[in-house]
Amino acid sequence: MDVKDYMQNVGRNARAASRATARASTAAKNTALLAMAAAIRARSGELLAANAADVAEARANGLDAAMIDRLTLSAKGVETMAEGLEQVAALPDPIGEITDMKRRPSGIQVGRMRVPLGVVGIIYEARPNVTADAAALCLKSGNAAILRGGKEALRANQAIAACVREGLAAAGLPETAVQVIETTDREAVSHLVAMPEYVDVIVPRGGKGLIERVSKDAKVPVIKHLDGNCHVYVDESADPAKALRILENAKTQRLGTCNTAESLLIARSIAVSQAPTLCAMLTAKGVEIRGCAETMKLVPQAVAASEEDYYAEYLAAIISVKVVAGIDEAIEHINKYSSAHTEAIITENYTNAMRFLREVDSASVMVNASTRFADGFEFGLGAEIGISTDKFHARGPVGLEGLTSQKWIVLGDGEVRA
Repeated sequence: MDVKDYMQNVGRNARAASRATARASTAAKNTALLAMAAAIRARSGELLAANAADVAEARANGLDAAMIDRLTLSAKGVETMAEGLEQVAALPDPIGEITDMKRRPSGIQVGRMRVPLGVVGIIYEARPNVTADAAALCLKSGNAAILRGGKEALRANQAIAACVREGLAAAGLPETAVQVIETTDREAVSHLVAMPEYVDVIVPRGGKGLIERVSKDAKVPVIKHLDGNCHVYVDESADPAKALRILENAKTQRLGTCNTAESLLIARSIAVSQAPTLCAMLTAKGVEIRGCAETMKLVPQAVAASEEDYYAEYLAAIISVKVVAGIDEAIEHINKYSSAHTEAIITENYTNAMRFLREVDSASVMVNASTRFADGFEFGLGAEIGISTDKFHARGPVGLEGLTSQKWIVLGDGEVRA
């Protein structure tokens, strides 16, 4: 079977399985998830061996250290996958929830019911834990899933897929409810994103190049974000200790994540006192400062920032720094240069905090908290399928509810329209 025929077959199976997952009871879905968790624990040795083979091949192929880090599973990582499945099983089931019921003058009752999207295609790189997370979220939200992991994690992904199938079988659900693509041929992605008759939405998780390619070629809706140029704005009324602690976490806890701060804005009225302290902390952590002219006067170690720096998602030990007049210029700067992912204000001024929340046009907006909190688990979603910077359907971390839609329902008792 060639790649096109293989993907068409996967799509047909997913569409058929989606009917079963849509009507599956909460008990059946939870049984499957708990059985998957048990299988992952029981097969921990197999998973680690498969992952070790993937990592060895990746090293031989010269993959960079960051990719190797994302690819590598530990015994703790396997246990975390199992715990994640159990956490999703413990979450409320969104499917079938009826809200906003109102009786109309005609006598009918009108409301909305939460329903699955149908078939979710997920394309991801390196991280084998995504296989378990995606399977859990798609199943609990009543969807069928087609998962296409990176070729560098093929062995581990297939080992996890076997655990997923075992869990589905234990609950009497079709094993095709979650299918992990077995071919590494890139043509499989081209077919997956262009099968609207079988796939309802695509979620790409990976680098900007992957997401741009998927978005360009897709013939079905895509839930995506391209960049994570996140800002921390230190307002004129900021508590200096809070600002220092939050900025340190937002920028230096992990450099390579999409919710890491890449830009620092400082109100001019406090720049003389705060900019040297904040930047000294960053420099001590090995972060290069690329600043505006005012920043360079206050921070000797800063180098000049270019216009491109203000747009940049570095994913590295670099940050752009700009002194701004105040809240108005901060909001204007963020809305111009941000990737609409996550922004934070450090302030003790309630009015400025509320303005920031209302006027900054990003998926997640925070007051006195690190941008690193922009995460499905931290937001109480159990896990996330990805981050969306789009404005329609799902925005920010996408959990169970983001994998559903709502349809209108009408309850009547023989009413007819006059």
